[in-house]
Amino acid sequence: MLAQLTISDFAIISHLEIDFRSGLNILSGETGAGKSIIINAVNLILGGRASADLIRSGSKEARVEALFNLPDNSLISEYISKMDIPFNGELLIKRTISREGRNRIMINGSMATLQMLSGIGMMMISISGQHEHQLLLKQDNHLYLLDDFGDLAAERMELAESFNRYEALKESCVRIEKEIKESRERQDLALFQINEIESANILDGEDKLLEEERKRLRYAEQLKDIITGSYETLYEKEDSVLSAVSLCIKGMEKGADMDHRLESIGKSLSSARAELEEIALHLRDLQDSVIISPLRLEEVEDRLQLLNRLKRKYGPTLEDIMSFKEDLSGMINNLDLKEKELEGTKRDLKKQEQDTISRAVALSLKRKGAAKKMEKSMEAELDLLEMGGTRFEVRFTQENTDSPERLISLIRSDGYDRVEFMLSPNVGEELRSLSRIASGGELSRIMLALKTILARKASLETIIFDEVDSGIGGATAEVVGEKLGSLAKYHQILCITHLPQIASKGEAHFLVTKTVKRNRVQTIISALNKEERVKEIARLMGGKVISEQAIALAREMLSL
Repeated sequence: MLAQLTISDFAIISHLEIDFRSGLNILSGETGAGKSIIINAVNLILGGRASADLIRSGSKEARVEALFNLPDNSLISEYISKMDIPFNGELLIKRTISREGRNRIMINGSMATLQMLSGIGMMMISISGQHEHQLLLKQDNHLYLLDDFGDLAAERMELAESFNRYEALKESCVRIEKEIKESRERQDLALFQINEIESANILDGEDKLLEEERKRLRYAEQLKDIITGSYETLYEKEDSVLSAVSLCIKGMEKGADMDHRLESIGKSLSSARAELEEIALHLRDLQDSVIISPLRLEEVEDRLQLLNRLKRKYGPTLEDIMSFKEDLSGMINNLDLKEKELEGTKRDLKKQEQDTISRAVALSLKRKGAAKKMEKSMEAELDLLEMGGTRFEVRFTQENTDSPERLISLIRSDGYDRVEFMLSPNVGEELRSLSRIASGGELSRIMLALKTILARKASLETIIFDEVDSGIGGATAEVVGEKLGSLAKYHQILCITHLPQIASKGEAHFLVTKTVKRNRVQTIISALNKEERVKEIARLMGGKVISEQAIALAREMLSL
C-alpha cells in the first residue's frame, strides 16, 4: 500500500507529507484547494509525463517521493528483483524534475528509467477518474477488461506470441517466394550463359598462348627468312661463321706453341664454337616449326574473337569468366535450396497457423464463458448501486469463422473477438452502447462496479478514485460509499469526494486546504481527528454555515 507521499515545490504545493492508512482514505476540500494536484503528483510516481510547468514558481526543481509497504510474496517484489533493485518489503520511489529538463528517478536508492517506473507503477496503483471513464466508452478497451475479469490476460499474451510467430513465418514465405521468383526469372539466362561458357571449352592461359601463336602466324614468312638466313650464315655457307671460328681456333692452337697466352683464347673460341653450333642446330629445328598457314591464322583469329567476346560479357580475364560461371551454377543450386527452404517454412507456417487458430478458438470460448459471468456480476453490483433492473451485456460482434482460411485472416494478436459493453439502465429499453446511453452518474457507478468485480482478481495494492461521486447524490451516494468501503477490504482506497455520504465511510480522512503564507498561496493537507471529521462532514452537507443539525447528522453518519 501507499504508506507515505511527500511532495515538494510542485504546482502550488511548497511541501506536503501525507501518511496514508490501509482501507478507505478520504480526501476532501473546497474546489481548487489542490486535490487534483495531489493526483497529478501520484501520476509522476506512476511514470506520467513530466513538465517544467509543474515546478512551483521560483523553484529550480520539483520532487515527489512515495513510500510503499508491500508483501514479500507480491508480484511487484518478483518484478523488482529482476531489475536488480534491492527490496525488503518497502519501496521508495523518488522522482525529480528540473527546469533544465532533467528527469531523475530513484527506486530504493538505485537509478531507474521512466520505462522501469511505468512498469512498476502499473502494478501498484490504479487511478480511476474522468479520464478512465472516457476509456470505458471506447470499445477497443472492452476486450481487455473482459480478459482481466476472466483471468485471461496470460492466455492472450501466449496467443500474441503464437500470432507473432505466425506473422513472421508468413513474411518469411513471402520473402522466399519473391527470391525464388526472381531466381527463376534469371535462371533461363543463367543456363544460357553457363552453356555458352562451357561450350567454349576454355583452357587456362589459352588466350595468351593464342596471342603468341597469332603473332607468329602473321609474320611467319619473315620469321622463316630470318631463321634460315641466320642458320646459313652460322653453318651452311662456305664462309660461314663456324668455318671462320674453326680457322681461328686452329690458328690459336699453332700460336700457343709460340705464346702460351693464346692458349686461353683458343679455349674461349672453342667454347664459342660449341655454343654457335648449338644455336645453329636450334635455328635448323626452328625452320621446321615455323608454319606458314593462312587457314591456321584464321582459326586462331576466330578463337581469340570468341574468347574476347566472352571477356566483354562475363569478365576481363578467362579466370573471371570461369568464376562467373561458378557463380551462376551456385545461383541455380541456391534456387534448389530456396525451394526446399520454402517447403520447410510452409510446413512450419501451417503448424503455427493451427496453433494460433487453436489458441484463438480456446480463448474465444473462455471469453464467452467469462462474459456470462461478468454480465451477472455487473448486474448484481449495479443493483447494489441503485441501478436495479439494469441489463448489462458483453456483446460479441465477429464475422463468419467457419473456414480456417477465413478464421486466420480475422485473427489479430489479441484474437478474433470483437466485444462491446452494452447497457440498458431502464426496464423495457433496448440494449445500447455505453457511449450512447450512459450518463455521467451512471458511468461513475459502472466504473465502480467494474472496479469492484475486478478487485477480487487484480493484484493492485492501491486504487485511487477521483470524482467517483460525479453525477450522483442522496441514497445513491450512500450506496457508493458502502461499496467503496467493501472494496477497501481488498485494496487500499484513496477517494477524492465532495459527498458526505461517501466521506463518512472512510477509515481515515484528510482535508486539503489552500492558504496564504509569506504572501504566497500554497496547498496544505491535514489528517482529521474525530471532531474535525464531524465538522468536515457537516461542511460537506451544509456549506460554509454549519448548523447544529448538520453537526448532529454528521455525528450520526460517523456513528459517533
